[in-house]
Amino acid sequence: MSSAMPGAASPPHSKMRSLPLRVGTRASPLALWQTRHFLEIIVGFCPVLRGVKAFEEHAIRTTGDAIQNRRLSEIGGKGLFAKEIHEALTDRRVDFAVHSLKDLETELPPGIILACTLKREDARDALILGPGCGAPDAGDPYACLPAGAIVGSSSLRRQSQLLAARPDLQVVTLRGNVQTRLTAVRDGVVNASLLALAGLKRLGLEQEAALALDPEAMVPAAGQGIVAITCREGDVELLELLSGIEDRAASAVSKAERALLAALDGSCRTPIGGHARLLPDGTLHLTGLVARPDGSFVLKRTIHGAAADAHRLGRCLGDELRLDSPADIFA
Repeated sequence: MSSAMPGAASPPHSKMRSLPLRVGTRASPLALWQTRHFLEIIVGFCPVLRGVKAFEEHAIRTTGDAIQNRRLSEIGGKGLFAKEIHEALTDRRVDFAVHSLKDLETELPPGIILACTLKREDARDALILGPGCGAPDAGDPYACLPAGAIVGSSSLRRQSQLLAARPDLQVVTLRGNVQTRLTAVRDGVVNASLLALAGLKRLGLEQEAALALDPEAMVPAAGQGIVAITCREGDVELLELLSGIEDRAASAVSKAERALLAALDGSCRTPIGGHARLLPDGTLHLTGLVARPDGSFVLKRTIHGAAADAHRLGRCLGDELRLDSPADIFA
């Protein structure tokens, strides 16, 4: 299975550095799945790596994984899922690293670059329902939740959009890996939760989703569903290899979404959503959202343009959202 770009350069067989190459990753089941999926793709693209011990997995415990009882917004934001991995790259303990793109800060540390993005999985959020909830209805996705239901989520983005639609609901912090959060719903710790559908699909747990939410109604996180690879900017051989498995569509939408984030430059307490997709005619459609955590203010806008202008479109939409939002949103 490969997501190599048409017309990409031939694999750099003769230039490959000493093996094994060391790949950094978080230690969660989903992170390890994503890492092994990436390695399957790169071996398929560069067959010289097949049949030898070409790679070593280095599972790295990040601050975001270590602290499970508080929201990320309270302990420093999503960059906490990458900090220790960045350090391992800088210190040359690993050669490259595999991330969920939504976990990467928009400005990476000096010397580290986003080398490639893989084909996007379904970017939508999924509604997970526990005992006592009604039957889901795509036309009114939250009607299945009882009055005052407790919804577990650590995402202010999800919380703000959920409370804007159903202010009677209670949102409580629920963190941990996918399996941990599914168990909390199943055991009635919370009535429901929201998870990325991409992660459920990758782990073979898609059946746990009661309903996939329309990304125009529940705007996903920027980068959701995309696996990203980082490496040191001076590692020319690896950059050449990784360029061969870059997915063009994922590259375009991720540039738009990350430019949107950079333009908004919100604090880790600012709910922000961004979702880009390529239309059949090749036009890029980008939806952006900013909100207050309690759902009392939600601003959503869209922009269209050429995929080649992805970065500019993201910046323009981000600037527009910032201009039309109350000052306290970005305080």
